Amino acid sequence: MKIGPVDLEWVANNVERIGELLFEHVYFTLIAVGIGFAISFGLALVVRRFPRAYGPVLGTTGMLYAIPSLALFALLVPITGLTSVLTAEIALVSYTLLILTRNIVEGLRGVPVDAIDAATGMGYTPAQRLVRVELPLALPVIVAGLRIATVTTVGLVTLVAVIGLGGLGYLIVTIGTNRGSFGLTATLTGIVLAVGLAVLADLALLALQRALTPWARRRAG
Repeated sequence: MKIGPVDLEWVANNVERIGELLFEHVYFTLIAVGIGFAISFGLALVVRRFPRAYGPVLGTTGMLYAIPSLALFALLVPITGLTSVLTAEIALVSYTLLILTRNIVEGLRGVPVDAIDAATGMGYTPAQRLVRVELPLALPVIVAGLRIATVTTVGLVTLVAVIGLGGLGYLIVTIGTNRGSFGLTATLTGIVLAVGLAVLADLALLALQRALTPWARRRAG
């Protein structure tokens, strides 16, 4: 049975394999965004302590972000190997750093001075002030960056099929170009699932932001 160019019988016969590729796509995305967030948070704390470091940090992460993905894969393959998860994740993580670092820094800088002074007056140590006051107030800006980085990474993960790895890009790049009459079905399946995954991830992070910042909802209301 077909709906337009999509052969539903092919999809039904390969649903298990498609599910495996979807899981791999989510796996690659979570690793990249998780490691990217950890590195970016560390860089943001360095910038918070040494404001003059902000320019060099943004310059370096911006340079990494500007490298075309396929060119970055080509640079990494001789060092970390073809069909290597390490090759894929180094590239994917590098594209999250500019977005996440900038949003974390700007989120912390946007915390009202009055709130910081009040926390200091209450005897909070710098670490306590960061965790209890600054991070909660900066959360909307931080999560906004996390949403952008996640959606971007979901799209970029489709390219890891070029170096022989899985994910939904395998449907688009490998099967889609080599399976004759089923090629278009495979390509469209990969594209639709990748777009759907990006939308679901964005909505999930938005829901998380709203759950963690109930005061923002009350203020907006």
